[in-house]
Amino acid sequence: MSEKMEVDTPTTAATEEKKAEHVTPSASGESAAEHPDMKLAQAIHKAVLMSSNKIPMDTAHIDTLKADLIKMSNPSLIESLASPLQWDLSTVDIAGMKTANETTLNELEEKVKEAQENAGDMEVLEARIAVAQFAAKSMSKKEALAMYQLVLDLPKLSSGKQMDALMEQSRVCSFYSDTLKNKDYIAKISKLAEESGDWDRRNRLKVYTALQNILTRDMKTAASLLIDCIATFSCTELCSYPNFILYTMMTNILYLPRTDLKAKIIDGSEILSVKDDVMPVFTLVKCLYDCDYKGYLQAMVEVESVLLADRFLFPHAGYIMRELHVLGYKQFLDSYKSVTLTSMAQSFGVSVDFLDVQLSRFIAAGRLTAKIDKFGGVVETNRPDLKNAQYRDMIQQGDLLLNRIQKLARVVDV
Repeated sequence: MSEKMEVDTPTTAATEEKKAEHVTPSASGESAAEHPDMKLAQAIHKAVLMSSNKIPMDTAHIDTLKADLIKMSNPSLIESLASPLQWDLSTVDIAGMKTANETTLNELEEKVKEAQENAGDMEVLEARIAVAQFAAKSMSKKEALAMYQLVLDLPKLSSGKQMDALMEQSRVCSFYSDTLKNKDYIAKISKLAEESGDWDRRNRLKVYTALQNILTRDMKTAASLLIDCIATFSCTELCSYPNFILYTMMTNILYLPRTDLKAKIIDGSEILSVKDDVMPVFTLVKCLYDCDYKGYLQAMVEVESVLLADRFLFPHAGYIMRELHVLGYKQFLDSYKSVTLTSMAQSFGVSVDFLDVQLSRFIAAGRLTAKIDKFGGVVETNRPDLKNAQYRDMIQQGDLLLNRIQKLARVVDV
């Protein structure tokens, strides 16, 4: 009789306490597939920026990346990067790579057939996963996703193993920056996580979801998910711990109250353990908390280069820098009923003209509740009255409710 794969027990109120006994152990960051390598994805991102003169050129980085790509033997990826990296492929044996990959793939598929004929379901699963992992390393995105789909199509596959395969598909999409498909895979994982799945998989799913939210600029949701995982991060297959802390700090600085910023970020033991790896961002947060606005703007200059060098944050560098400016100006103005432009400019270490332009733009956009008295050279804050705002909202909602009741009454009368 063939050996069966583990099958999840249906979750009911009676079995909830014993759920963990019926769940396949999670593939933690250490045991997850080696490829796609997200460090390589970061290296590719930096190299492309260097080739387009958006960040300083580092020829050693480019040369190391090309050597790593050749070692991976992924002709599809190499060909797609030839133009962005200005890479002459005449010295690269693309045809030989394709031939070697086809031979390896056939050998792995033979092992799958052998397992189907002579072994059990678990051996078939392991052989099929080996094919998918090879595809993630040396084949195209489309082929890698298709091979993991064959894993998902296996019968009697536990929900835990399904989540692992879907996470690998999500990583493939993340590697190639395919946010649309990645969104679908994360939705499938989330649905499975609601029905079953161990704590570690659910915890890792938060990181997968958060990074997807960063790419789609849902920073607030990402911030909440990331800060929940600080003490329990195990998703090293998706990003390094310092990078995880970087994402946590950059998103949460925009939303955390000042007291929480101190307790959870500045004094957080986990963050302090990697502070040196994220020093520009840590300095930014510390200066904001200490009301050192001149240091805050200076830190923003260094942080911008950090944003540009990171593949998840790069698309939103301009947005984040704008929000950081608003954050600093708002915190400063909240302390005053009115303040001179000269005094405020001195606090931020900028010229009066620069500050005037910045404040005017943010005030006109409704981002700052203040007005500028150009004649007197004064910025006056105009804090909204919370009680009056709540009263207006109540009146508007009341009118809406009365209109709906009247419409319903007319329908009933008819």
